[in-house]
Amino acid sequence: MKREIKMTADGSQTLYVPEIDEHYHSIHGAVQESDHVFIDKGIDALFLKEVKVLEVGFGTGLNCLLTALWSDKHQLKVHYTGIDPFPIDEKLNMALNYPSQIKSNKAQEYFDKIVGSEWGLPLSVHDQFILTKNERRIEDFESSELYDIIYFDAFGPNAQKELWEYHILESVYTLMDERSIFVTYCAKGQLKRDLSSIGFTVETLKGPPGKREMTRARKN
Repeated sequence: MKREIKMTADGSQTLYVPEIDEHYHSIHGAVQESDHVFIDKGIDALFLKEVKVLEVGFGTGLNCLLTALWSDKHQLKVHYTGIDPFPIDEKLNMALNYPSQIKSNKAQEYFDKIVGSEWGLPLSVHDQFILTKNERRIEDFESSELYDIIYFDAFGPNAQKELWEYHILESVYTLMDERSIFVTYCAKGQLKRDLSSIGFTVETLKGPPGKREMTRARKN
């Protein structure tokens, strides 16, 4: 899968996949989008001393980096599991400028560890943050763990419709602990109807810059 580095409106970069005409992050601002959807409206909405995160669509590692910084700031333990069937070439991944766009003197250190970590093995990014990356599809992912929050950051329904189908969302539901959160940038009506039918309480929230709405759902 060919990938090209593209600049977004907030000065941070993302990757573009010509084959499916899809960007990994919003062209209106990669860091802004991730921070708004997955941190501000996601993990910040939990009130736990220890959090288990599952990211569907690990991609560039940006969401992971922001969560590692959040964990360090709040001194809260995070076990972070990322899944992606098509890992990005490490050299290309390292070329992305996220650390320079984030106001933290630890961003580069953490990003280097995240990108350079071996797939399939746990890594301590810092004392409070354990990362495990899995090279597999969500439909092939099995876990004895139940997660407190799902970052659903797959390519959009127009590019990869199969990742947003009912049975995929249903399988994600079974991986979630009680009162856990599912959060995504997507706000399509069909997604929200499916989530509600599966058993979620669905919220439509204000979206990141350039996007009117996003979705957050809580497991009942």
